[in-house]
Amino acid sequence: MPQSLWKRHGLVLAVGAACILVNGEGIGPLWLVGLALLVTGLLMRWVMTRAQRPPSEEAPPLALDIPVHGRWMARNGPATKVPSHTHNLAQTYAIDLARRPAPEPVWLWPLTRRPESYPSFGEPLLAPADGRVVAATDSQRDHLTRTSLAGLLYVLPEGFVRSLGLPRHLLGNHLIIDLGNNGAHAVFAHLRRHSLNVAVGDHVTVGQLLAECGNSGSSAEPHLHFQLMDGPDIASAHGLRFSWRYQADDGREHEGVPADNTCFVPVRTAPADSSAPYAAP
Repeated sequence: MPQSLWKRHGLVLAVGAACILVNGEGIGPLWLVGLALLVTGLLMRWVMTRAQRPPSEEAPPLALDIPVHGRWMARNGPATKVPSHTHNLAQTYAIDLARRPAPEPVWLWPLTRRPESYPSFGEPLLAPADGRVVAATDSQRDHLTRTSLAGLLYVLPEGFVRSLGLPRHLLGNHLIIDLGNNGAHAVFAHLRRHSLNVAVGDHVTVGQLLAECGNSGSSAEPHLHFQLMDGPDIASAHGLRFSWRYQADDGREHEGVPADNTCFVPVRTAPADSSAPYAAP
């Protein structure tokens, strides 16, 4: 079956669920069709996810500049576990970054906060290397946060529903850059609405301002989701490893990827391009 067909698993699941929901006669032909479609959709998703597992022989990590400046915390990163997220959508080695300090999660109140309450929101995002923009979108809204117990109970099913649609429903506003290194492409997700500073076809240089951190797509709080992959199609590419230079709170410099809950500041591997619209300090 062509790979493009596997990507339609969300549509198959949605039609299957609709068949069961509209069925008013108990277990019967329509109910059985719906069940068969649900099973088929789940199988299609499983096959697609397995197809995106990294090959047995992987390239060494690609050294990149960290795409933010200031003090951030690493979450859901490959230094703690692999896959860090899931193999689906080439997220094997993805990492989430959030600016710290920030409001702490709560049990009951407030149920939600405006994204402007978090220091990550609106922070500049920088090119990690020279490259060319191959995908860029920033029309989705920045929604309220989901960091309370009620928010968590909401974001889990919301994330599943978003996963049934196109990748942009999960990624929110996002940017994909061809780094020109054996097909390596960098992905920036959950960008702030209308914050893109580049367009498809633009050539960017390391340290150049690309966009701002936001809270669009499947996101509990404003943060940057960053990943590297071996092609431009996030639904069929494989995740790639990358390496950063950073200074942890203990004052030591490291090379690699910070472990979960590690706070760090970037150590630049290359001077910023003085002709770029923005240069990291």
